[in-house]
Amino acid sequence: MSSGNVSAAANAVAPRLGRLAARGALVTMGGQACKVLLQLGGIIVLARLLSPGDYGLLAMVTAIVGVGEVLRDFGLSSAAVQAHSVSPQQRSNLFWINSGIGLALALAVFACAPAIATFYAQPALQPIAQALALSFVINGIATQYRAQLNRDMRFGRLAAADVGGQALGLAAGVTLALRGHGHWALVAQQLGQALVTLLLIAATSGWRPGLPRRGADMGGFLRYGGNLMSTQLVVYASRNVDALIIGQRFGVELLGLYNRAYQLLMLPLNQINAPATSIALPVLSRLHDDGERYGRFLLHGQAVMLHLTVASFGFGCAQAEPLIVLVLGPQWAPAVPIFQILAVGGAFQVAAQASYWVFLSKGLTGSNLRFTLVSRLLLIAGIVFGAQWGAQGVATAYTLGVALAWLGGLVWLRDSGAPVGAMGRNALRVILAYALCGLASAAAALEWAGSLAGRLAVGTGAMLAALLLLLALWPAFRRSVADVLRSRNLLRAA
Repeated sequence: MSSGNVSAAANAVAPRLGRLAARGALVTMGGQACKVLLQLGGIIVLARLLSPGDYGLLAMVTAIVGVGEVLRDFGLSSAAVQAHSVSPQQRSNLFWINSGIGLALALAVFACAPAIATFYAQPALQPIAQALALSFVINGIATQYRAQLNRDMRFGRLAAADVGGQALGLAAGVTLALRGHGHWALVAQQLGQALVTLLLIAATSGWRPGLPRRGADMGGFLRYGGNLMSTQLVVYASRNVDALIIGQRFGVELLGLYNRAYQLLMLPLNQINAPATSIALPVLSRLHDDGERYGRFLLHGQAVMLHLTVASFGFGCAQAEPLIVLVLGPQWAPAVPIFQILAVGGAFQVAAQASYWVFLSKGLTGSNLRFTLVSRLLLIAGIVFGAQWGAQGVATAYTLGVALAWLGGLVWLRDSGAPVGAMGRNALRVILAYALCGLASAAAALEWAGSLAGRLAVGTGAMLAALLLLLALWPAFRRSVADVLRSRNLLRAA
């Protein structure tokens, strides 16, 4: 094909890609809004029906067996999305690989359940671990169905399946909690959500796997997936070593408090980062040879994530006590300072997501692995050191480590062709702006309100007033907000 024909074909594909990305962003964010409401409702209801100890027991198990989810995926979902083409036979082989890994892991976790209970000196953990082992089989089967929907940019079907699974899983958890089954309500919630989601995505994907065969070339998928899996293993260890140490050294009650604070932090992160990546990765992978469009899409996607999440972290940090005590109940008040510390780290964690997109979309999984080994091993060492000062020491070490990892990632990618300088300015601008709004919210609430409800009301008004003032006085921040509000047009332009 001549260069003129190639250029014409690229120009013809670009508008369609932009329309798909814009439509996918709207559909996915709508689905995520529903999921946030469901998750928040579940957190509120279950926190009042269950004790910190119930959450602590589940967190003890998931801190160890959750590593199996990384092994189960083996990086093959991202490999299938990032690849330029996937044949029907390759897709079927990927399905059977993920399903086989899921089954093997389920058997391994079931067999190791007594050892997990012994490690924590909590006999109740053995049946919990054995029940959760089933999730590896379910999620293993679901992996390539989800990857195919992502690759085809059928984000509406994914959003519907995720919302349906979460709703029915929550219903199962609340039912058991009301009947007094304690931590088994949380187990039922996880298993119910996974099973319903699998059934929905399998029914709507329009794809059925064939039998596995040796003829298809799987080397590229396995190399990409292996590097990514190794990276994710290190990331998983750094994100869960805190729960492991707190649970083993300080017991279920303190771990339950830390777990709720961490989950409140991860609520906006998970609901924004994962769907944003599912939209950004296939688009950036197709634009990585077009530097101008690549940079525009990358910076815009980063700005959207930052505004949506850092704003919630700023307000949540400023009003942590009234939010947690009024919403979850007074028994969760000790989680307030832990959440405030973690919220600062959450802002830098979402800023670093754009660097992760660069690594994956440009196929730099080997470089990503090397960077992750360096940054996350330092983070783990910091958390172990911080544990000397209890849960707050762990949270502080985690926050400092995440902030340094964000900065280190930008330096690491300086020769990648990505606009790392603009990425850094993007993040600092948004973080500083919402930090100022949060400080104004906290100061006004403490000065002019006495009750928790009054502090929340005054703090909300002060946050909005500070935001409007910054929009009026800070042109760069005002342009950033305006760009986010014009997301559909900018996604098409990308």
